[in-house]
Amino acid sequence: MPTRLSEQIQKFTAWLSVEKGYSPHTVSGYERDLVAFASFVGDDIEAVSISSQLVREFVYILNSRNKASSVARKLSALRTFFRFLVRNKVITIDPSSSISTPRQASYLPVYLSVDEVFSLMEEPGEDDTFAARDRAILELLYSSGMRVAELTALDMKHLDFQSEMVRVTGKGNKERFVPVGRPAIAAVNEYLPQRKQLIRARAGRGNPPEKRAIFLNSRGSRLTTRSIERLVKMYAQRAGIAPQVTPHALRHSFATHLLEMGADLRSVQELLGHVSLSTTQKYTHLNMDHLMQVYDASHPLAKR
Repeated sequence: MPTRLSEQIQKFTAWLSVEKGYSPHTVSGYERDLVAFASFVGDDIEAVSISSQLVREFVYILNSRNKASSVARKLSALRTFFRFLVRNKVITIDPSSSISTPRQASYLPVYLSVDEVFSLMEEPGEDDTFAARDRAILELLYSSGMRVAELTALDMKHLDFQSEMVRVTGKGNKERFVPVGRPAIAAVNEYLPQRKQLIRARAGRGNPPEKRAIFLNSRGSRLTTRSIERLVKMYAQRAGIAPQVTPHALRHSFATHLLEMGADLRSVQELLGHVSLSTTQKYTHLNMDHLMQVYDASHPLAKR
């Protein structure tokens, strides 16, 4: 049985892809972090020879060159890898078990106000070649809380126009059904004629038509996450909204606005596709204006 570190990394990444169903992007992230560790300790080192001291030295170097969040991510990759080795009886003791995760600074997710969301939705206009498509993208991102990668993976069969539901495949190939609002359904319907034109144009150029994907680029191919990130940023800047607006900011806005309107945390967790409730709890950062409104409306001393 191969025990060299480089061989075990290959087995581990294959397990992540095949058994765990992780996305190629996630798997490449794990592999990148593990290859960096292997480069530090030596590719041909036997897995059983890796000690806690070696891992500690690696983390020490990481701490001197990276932010705490980056170090925590890399250490998480190492821990998952070593647990895999223990489970497969390649090693008997996890050398990372005694190493503490660096303390990370807490942050509030970037999200938009309701007025800012409305401004963003209205930004695609007549001068934009793909205004209908882009408006449908913005509406779907906000009304469903999908991740941008989940949106690009959507096929026509995943969207039920009658029941106004979308079937989303999230991390680990886990599926969930999410309701989408009528404005989003209407926006997608408005875009569909342009989608047909893009499919026909692609076929006319002698290329196999992309008939599955909902959102297509100018060449009639499936739209990429990078393209969606660029268009969200462009429309946000045109609307005069902070430049750090990303597709994920619309996901944050979706969760924040639901909680502000009284949705319970567990329901929001299901809609977002979070495995752990603690991940969803970061959205309980209701802004001070909303908290003051609730206080003024509810507290007897405030009324007096």
